[in-house]
Amino acid sequence: MMRSMGGSRGDYRIDADIDTAILPADGRRACQILRISEKRQVATTTTYVERINRAIDHVVGHLHEPLRLRDLSRTAMLSPFHFHRVFQALVGATPAEFVKRLRLERALGLMARSRAPSLTSIALACGFSSSSDFSRCFKQRFGVPPSAFDIKAWREARGDELKAVVEQDAERPGLERLPPRHNPDKFRVRIRDLSARNVAYIRVSRPYQGDAVVSASQRLVAWAERQGLADGQWLGYQWDNPEITPLADCRYHVAVEAERFTPKGEVGRFRFPPMVVAEMEICGGLDLELRALQWLYGTWLPRSRYVPDDHPGFEAWIGRPFAHGTEYFELHIQLPIRRP
Repeated sequence: MMRSMGGSRGDYRIDADIDTAILPADGRRACQILRISEKRQVATTTTYVERINRAIDHVVGHLHEPLRLRDLSRTAMLSPFHFHRVFQALVGATPAEFVKRLRLERALGLMARSRAPSLTSIALACGFSSSSDFSRCFKQRFGVPPSAFDIKAWREARGDELKAVVEQDAERPGLERLPPRHNPDKFRVRIRDLSARNVAYIRVSRPYQGDAVVSASQRLVAWAERQGLADGQWLGYQWDNPEITPLADCRYHVAVEAERFTPKGEVGRFRFPPMVVAEMEICGGLDLELRALQWLYGTWLPRSRYVPDDHPGFEAWIGRPFAHGTEYFELHIQLPIRRP
């Protein structure tokens, strides 16, 4: 599973200028569906392009300096966790990959000058921590270290015009528009108001190794059955982003909503505040969940009226966790959101 999801009971909210659909006859109210008025879509689309471009401008203006994720996310006015996902979905590369590409392109421009600086000077001018760091990144990209790179042949093969384009892109990159709105899986989003709730949880260290999450889920289910709490909403969530935090340092939480219980041993208590979430139902394998996350962050979110709130994303299980094994899942992806 994607170790970054969870959810809860709550009310479905209806807004003007959003189409609504009635859920199955189980007493739940109408919920919001994806379509948003064109006027509001344009405004929010522009907002997301501006946010990402602010981060890109910060990269370009400070390329020779250390660039920290929290500084880029602050520039884009998004939390580090969600900024990383939004940036990757819209730009097509992680912030770290994007920074490395720009640094290498700027290095090529300096190497192509008639009086090129030393490789050490180029490395430091382009923001690499050392000449060895520059050489390693360069070889990963071009197959040879910069000292063995034939810059003359590179210029002749691509021409001065391409060199100018590369230098121009390195100086003024930017996001012009959002990716196309493809939705072959027919994902749909509904907006939910979730009330504050307590959860009983087990924290799982190294969740990407072996069956640690499945084992923790089984232990928590056994505990919840003894407490008479096993029929509550089951959740999974993670404060760490595995695309940023080393996998060995990530911690996944298996949880169940429970108002009254005594935390003891490995079972802890946490209280989530009220929040609004964008929710999608997923019935399938991990590949479907990954596509859903990419679509949610890259297509739906930038065209919505919302930005991510500073809470972890959730997996809200339909029934108990891993009720269908480890290859097929039935759950709701829930992204906490707020108005900008």
